[in-house]
Amino acid sequence: MSNNNYENTSSQSSQDAFNPPRKEGWERDLLEKLAFASLREQRARRRWGIFFKLTMLALIGFAIWTAFDFGAADMEAVSSHTALIEIDGAIEAGGGNAADKIIPALNRAYADDGSVGVILHINSPGGSPVQAGMISDEINRLRKAYPKKPLYVVVDEMCASGGYYIAAAADRIYVNKASIVGSIGVLMDGFGFTGLMEKAGIERRLLTAGENKGFLDPFSPQTAKHKEYAQAMLNEIHQQFIEVVRKGRGKRLKETPDMFSGLYWSGTKAVELGLADGFGTVDTVARDELKSEEIIDYTQHEGLPERVLKKFGASVGAGAIKSIWGGVAPSLR
Repeated sequence: MSNNNYENTSSQSSQDAFNPPRKEGWERDLLEKLAFASLREQRARRRWGIFFKLTMLALIGFAIWTAFDFGAADMEAVSSHTALIEIDGAIEAGGGNAADKIIPALNRAYADDGSVGVILHINSPGGSPVQAGMISDEINRLRKAYPKKPLYVVVDEMCASGGYYIAAAADRIYVNKASIVGSIGVLMDGFGFTGLMEKAGIERRLLTAGENKGFLDPFSPQTAKHKEYAQAMLNEIHQQFIEVVRKGRGKRLKETPDMFSGLYWSGTKAVELGLADGFGTVDTVARDELKSEEIIDYTQHEGLPERVLKKFGASVGAGAIKSIWGGVAPSLR
């Protein structure tokens, strides 16, 4: 009996030597809970970090994808086709219809061996005479370089002022009978606040280096000298516009006293005056005039990065214009 007790005691002592008793107490439990909580938090942070990194990579990949023009793959698939370029909206630097967007599209359309001709689809109230002039000059150059590829303009709702400045360079212009065409003129608009400032007791403090640096400042009285100078500049740009129309339309133009006054006409009247050649749509002109119903769009569309940067660039450009013109610039509208 005593031997058994001794053996049990010895056995128990051996087990205790290899398995020391676990320290109990709330402190240890708390430390374990904190350790596990910290571990779980670290794992969660890693998971969210991976998620956000993958999301950013996906967004960057999408931005790069949208920045490229994947129309080339479609162009290669069609041998004979009509090239289409859209001008929709105001024609201005930094915009979707700026010269640096339209000119590359025109060059791609003409250079493609599969294009039988180009349709410029215009729906624009006008805009910058500089941008319109650059596009017009490039059209004239390309028409000489590719004499077998005609360029036709198809007017949508409106082709006025700067839009018509561009259209006049085309081989032919097609309209809808209700389209708005013309407005061959130049304007420079702004506001004057001098009277309101006097009533409100506000004093304008403008310091300039150069007697004409405050030219057409809206918060200073307009001088006869500045008004005369501005009018002479507008007349000069207007004359450039008139010469472009006369050269482009040639003997088709039936000039009237009001033709270059800034008035605009319906599509029907535009055809009568020789400002347009006939009626048609993109589809009918491609089918009946170019004999190629397959249409490929060469328009250079803005990607996501361009749309984001455009907002920044527009604000910078507006600041530059204001610093030069006091917020006023010539416009073909």
